[in-house]
Parts: sequence; structure tokens; C-alpha cells
Amino acid sequence: MPTPVRPLRIVLAEDAALLREGLVGILERAGHDVVAAVGEADALQAYVRRDHPDVVITDVRMPPTHTDEGLRAAVAIRAGHPDIAVMVLSAYVAESYVAELLDSAPAAGVGYLLKDRVGHVREFLDSLARVADGGTVVDPDVVRQLLRRRRDDGPLAALTEREREVLALMAEGRTNGQIAQLLVVSEAAVRKHVGSIFAKLPLDPAGDRRVSAVLAYLRG
Repeated sequence: MPTPVRPLRIVLAEDAALLREGLVGILERAGHDVVAAVGEADALQAYVRRDHPDVVITDVRMPPTHTDEGLRAAVAIRAGHPDIAVMVLSAYVAESYVAELLDSAPAAGVGYLLKDRVGHVREFLDSLARVADGGTVVDPDVVRQLLRRRRDDGPLAALTEREREVLALMAEGRTNGQIAQLLVVSEAAVRKHVGSIFAKLPLDPAGDRRVSAVLAYLRG
């Protein structure tokens, strides 16, 4: 496995011991430095305070109740350390704290991947790199589940159906070229749709417009 362009310092939280050790091995073979690998949300926050990593990778369900401890810890970490990127890696879509996590994304990158849908190690590492560089990467199934609860009277109501399709693919971390291939249109057409999306949505003028548009979409 090639050495990454920018090795990262990572704190990992996963309560399943075998999966935790497997992830440590993957990350270290990729050239990253796993400064701590823990199985509890309290330990995650303690090591973040001590080591201030570049990225936190955390599961959602962790001891003691195995509900949403990991996600709540991620939100707390972003509140106290807005410059630390966060990657949620879970088997579940936990909607209760996703909005809070996404609200913190302009400060640093954020991702939400589903374990069972990560098909390749390289796909996971590429997503991690994008989040570490300030991007937003959200699994398509997470997007679809959030969409089912989407209201039609918010800022997204101004978008056309095609613009919503483009924005949904942007939320999955797709480039303009990839969106063009998936929708079977030209890249110029995609750029036109993206420009229209930027013009219609209330975006953060100080931030990355693509990230701001994705966040507006995911928050609804």
C-alpha cells in the first residue's frame, strides 16, 4: 500500500476489538500514525485532549449503553476542537446528532460512512484523505435516509429536480466529472447546475461553496 501524500495523526474509537485492530493495521500500513485506539467514548475524548490529532475516526454505538455515545463524543470534540476532522464509521444511521456534527463541518472536514458499504480499503483511505483536507463525505445510504425526512419548504425548495440530483451526488463526495458520468450528461452541464445551486442556496460567503451547499442539503 503506497505511503499517503500527507500522513495523518489519528485517534480511533471502535468497541469491537478485532475491527479496531484491523483498522489500526490498515491505517498504519497506509503510513498514518494511530496515536490511540480505544473502545469507549470517554477514552476517545481524553486522548483527543491529550494528543490533538488531525483526524478522529469513531463508531456510533459504544459502551456503556451502545446507543450513540460515539456520535455524541464526536459532536463534543468538534465543539471543543473545531480544527479536528471527524470521520464517523458505523453500521447505523444515527439521525439524532448528525445535524450537530454537520453544523461543525465548515471548521474542518467531516465524513459519515457505513461499514458494510465500504467496498475497498482504498475507497476508505481516499474518503479519509478528503475529510482530512476539509471535505465532506457522506455515504449514499445516509443521504437517502436523511432525504426521507426532508421538508419541501426550506431553501432546497428553490432547486429543480435535476439540481437536487446533482447536489445529492455532491453530498456523496462525487466530482463534477463523476456526476456527469452517473447522470449521462456533459461536465459543462454539471458545472451549470452547480453554479445554479450556488446561486439559489444561502451559502457561507467565507467558506467553500461546495461544502456549504452540501451542508445546506444535508440539514434541509
